[in-house]
Amino acid sequence: MQEIKRDIPLPMEAGNKVIGLFSADNLPTVVTSQGIYSLDRGSWQTLLSTSGILSCTASSDGEIWIVNDREIISSGGKKITLPKTRAGEQIQCITVGSNRQLHLGTSLGIYTWRESWQLEALPKTLQVNAIAIDNRQRLWAATMDGLWLKEGEQWVDLDEHMMAVGHQRRYYALLADEGGKNIYFSSEWAVGKVSDDGDHWVARGNDGLPYGPATAIHQGIDGLWLGTLRGAIHQSETWRYYAGKRWLPTDQVTAILSMENGKTWIGTHEGISEISKLPMTLDRKADSIENVIDVRHNRLGLVNRSKLRTPGDLTTSYMDNEDNDGLWTACYLIAQCYRYAVTKSPDAKEKATRTFEALERLETVSGISGYPARSYARAEDSVTPSRSPHPKIWHPSPDGNWQWLDDTSSDEITGHIYSVSLFHDLVADETEKHKAANLIDRIVTHILDNDYHLIDYDGLPTRWGIWHPDSLNNSPNWMFERGLNSLQILSFLQTAHHFTQNPRYEQVYRTLVDAHGYLENARYAKVTAPFDISHSDDILNFFPYYNLMRYLPVDHPDYFVFQTSLERTWQAVRSDRMPVWNVFASALLKIDADLQLALQEIQAFPIDLISWRMENSHRWDLRRDYLAHRTLRDQADRPIPSQEGNISRWNTNPKLMDSGDGGLTEDSGTYYLVAYWMGRYFGFWE
Repeated sequence: MQEIKRDIPLPMEAGNKVIGLFSADNLPTVVTSQGIYSLDRGSWQTLLSTSGILSCTASSDGEIWIVNDREIISSGGKKITLPKTRAGEQIQCITVGSNRQLHLGTSLGIYTWRESWQLEALPKTLQVNAIAIDNRQRLWAATMDGLWLKEGEQWVDLDEHMMAVGHQRRYYALLADEGGKNIYFSSEWAVGKVSDDGDHWVARGNDGLPYGPATAIHQGIDGLWLGTLRGAIHQSETWRYYAGKRWLPTDQVTAILSMENGKTWIGTHEGISEISKLPMTLDRKADSIENVIDVRHNRLGLVNRSKLRTPGDLTTSYMDNEDNDGLWTACYLIAQCYRYAVTKSPDAKEKATRTFEALERLETVSGISGYPARSYARAEDSVTPSRSPHPKIWHPSPDGNWQWLDDTSSDEITGHIYSVSLFHDLVADETEKHKAANLIDRIVTHILDNDYHLIDYDGLPTRWGIWHPDSLNNSPNWMFERGLNSLQILSFLQTAHHFTQNPRYEQVYRTLVDAHGYLENARYAKVTAPFDISHSDDILNFFPYYNLMRYLPVDHPDYFVFQTSLERTWQAVRSDRMPVWNVFASALLKIDADLQLALQEIQAFPIDLISWRMENSHRWDLRRDYLAHRTLRDQADRPIPSQEGNISRWNTNPKLMDSGDGGLTEDSGTYYLVAYWMGRYFGFWE
C-alpha cells in the first residue's frame, strides 16, 4: 500500500486557511476562515459564506456550527449572538452537546448557551483550549492550568486527583470518542485516553509519540490522528509522522478528517493535503521510477538527479552536469543489468546498452586511454563549474565535439569496473562483450602503467585516484582509505584478469598481497566507530566485494579474507537499514542479512522523489547520537524512516535528523531500482 499525497484545491472564495474538517451527509466538508464548503462528486458546494471564522464544531447529527467575532451560525441557518465578553477575552473553541446546548471556550473561561448565555462558575480564570462532552453529559475542559471535569455543578481539578505531574497542567486538545466513552487529551508532553471502562493509556516520546503538543485530535477509521504545529501524526500499529512539503502545504496542522474510502485530509492554514494508500506492486513502483528517469533524468545518456528552477515544481526541471555523473550513471547501469537478467525486457536491454555507451564515452572524450572523465557535455553546451573544494576543470575532447570534466575519483573507477563487468555478464552480445572487456582492460592498465595512480590531463595524479602502496601504507593522509583502496585495486585486478587472462594482472595482485599487505588491509576495509564514519565510502566499499567473490573460486586462499571483510563491513552498516547493502550482503555471504527489513524499506520508499527539506531534530521519539556526524549535523541513533526523512542515496547518512535542499532537486530513484532488481535477481522477493 503505497502512500500518495495530493493537494486538494479549494474554491477561490474559500481561501486556504482551514479551521475544521468534517463529514456531513457523507460528504467531506471543510470550514475555512471564509465559510463552509462540501465536496460533492468533484464539485464544491457553498453551505455558508461569511468572514472571520475563528472556530467550529459539528453536532452528532452532522450540523456544523461556526463562530466568528460577531455571532455563531449553523449550517442549518441558525444564528446566535455572542455573549458579552470581558476586556481582552478571545474565543478559543466551540462545542455543541445534546439539545443544541453550546459551550464556548475563551481565553478567560467557558460560556454555555441555554436559550441565553451563562458564564460557567470555574474556580478561577482559565484559558480554555478545548471542551468535550462525555457519555454522561459531563463537560471536560482542557486549559492552560489543568484538566477540569464538571461533576454536577462542581468543577473538579483532575490534576489534583489523577493526572501525572509531568503534564505540567497544560492541555491543548480533547476528543470525545465512542459516544463519549473515551476522552482523548493532549498535554505538554503526551497524548492519552481516559476510558469509561478503565482502559486508560498515555503515550509520550519514549513510547513513540513523535512530537507535540497535539492541538487537534481525530479518531479515524484507520487509527488515531494528531495535528501539531509541526506536522501530523498517525498512530495505529506504529507511529507515523507527516511533515514537510512532501506531505503538507505547511506544517501547522489545524484539522484532520479520515474517510471511509481510506483517504485522509489534513488541513492547514495554507490548504489541504490528501494522504491515501494506493495498492502497488514493487514492479509497478519500479516502472513509475523508470518513467521519471526517462522524462527528467537522462542527459546525453548520463543518469543523475535533476534540478528544479522553482522549488517543488517539476515543470521547471532541468539537468546540469555534476561531479559524479560517472558513478551515478554506473549505478543506473547496474539496475538495468539486473532488470534485464530477470525480465529479458527489450526496454531494459536498450537502456543498459545506451548507458554502457555513455560510460564508454566518458573514457573516449578524455583522449587518455583508460581515463574516464567525471562528466561530459557537448562542445557548445554551457557547463556549471565544479562545486567541489578540489579544483576540477573542463577540457575539449580530441575531436572537438565534446567537453569533459577532469580530476576523476576512485568513485568513478569503482562504479565503472562493477557496472561494466555486470553488463558483460548479464546483457551484452558478443560484440558488446568485447567492448566491455576492453574498457575494463584499458582502465586497469592505465592505473598500473601510472604506478597505481589515475593520471590527469596535467600529467599529475587526481585527488582521489591513488592506490600506491607507499601512500596507502605509509601516509597518515590515507589512513581511512588504506583498507578501502586496497580492496578496490585487488578487485580491479581480479576483474581485469578474469576478462583478459593477462598474467600481468595476477602478478601485480600477488605482489600487492604478498609484498605490501593489501589482503590484510582489505580485511579491515570499513573504518568504523569510534572513528569518523563516511557514508560516501559505502559504495566504494561494497562494489569491489562483488567481483572478488564472484570471480574468485570459493576455495581460493584469499576468498575467506574477503568474506570476513564483507561480514565486518555489513555489521558496520547494518543499523543504517540501507536495502542495497542488505541485498549485497545476503547475495555474497549467502545469509539472510535482514532481508525483511530491506523489503519493508523499498516498500516504504516514497514515490515523491523531490528533495524536500525534512526536519526531525525537534522530535521526541528520536534520541540524538552525540558521537557527532562528520559535518557536525545532528544525527539520530537510528535511521529516519524513508517517508519521514530525505530521499537517501546510498552514499548519504540515513540517520541525519534534518536533510533536504528545500525542493530544488529530484532524485533519479536509482537507489530503489538497484535494491529491487538485485533482490529479484537473487530470488529474495517476487
